Amino acid sequence: MFVDRDGTLNPDLHYLKESERLELFRGVGLGLRWLRDHGYRILCVTNQSGIERGFYTREDVDRIHRRVNELLRPSGAAVDAFYYCPHAPERGCGCRKPGTDLFRQAEAEWGIDLATSAIVGDRALDIEAGERLGLTTVLVTSPPTLARARRELEAAHVTPDLWAPSFAAAATRILARG
Repeated sequence: MFVDRDGTLNPDLHYLKESERLELFRGVGLGLRWLRDHGYRILCVTNQSGIERGFYTREDVDRIHRRVNELLRPSGAAVDAFYYCPHAPERGCGCRKPGTDLFRQAEAEWGIDLATSAIVGDRALDIEAGERLGLTTVLVTSPPTLARARRELEAAHVTPDLWAPSFAAAATRILARG
């Protein structure tokens, strides 16, 4: 199971540097625990261009990822591994979503069966990466982000397999598909 970070697990604070500012959306811990209880590994793939742009460091990102798991611990949930692209979009690298290099790395390291896996994200680039890999794609969007999401999906010519108003709802819909 692949998940995006900013906008999916936590509010997107645009170039978040300080781990103490991180908060998770309500229901994320519960949804991740359900998925883990059903045998899914939780692998986070996130674009972090703020590293190359000089807004924060790899160490800052690592602190934020440790904080994610600290906040998940009371729910009995955790992210098994974090993969991130440190490059700006103009670099055109294969590790930046919608590129699939980080997914392929995770697939090899964790023995993931892509045919039975999914991605949960809040942007068209998450859905596009998922489509390229043959994953079940789930778009998490709320009323404030719905218009943006629809524009992005139309421009990228992609359609998620499932829509969900929250991460917990996304987990429920994935599990219902079997």
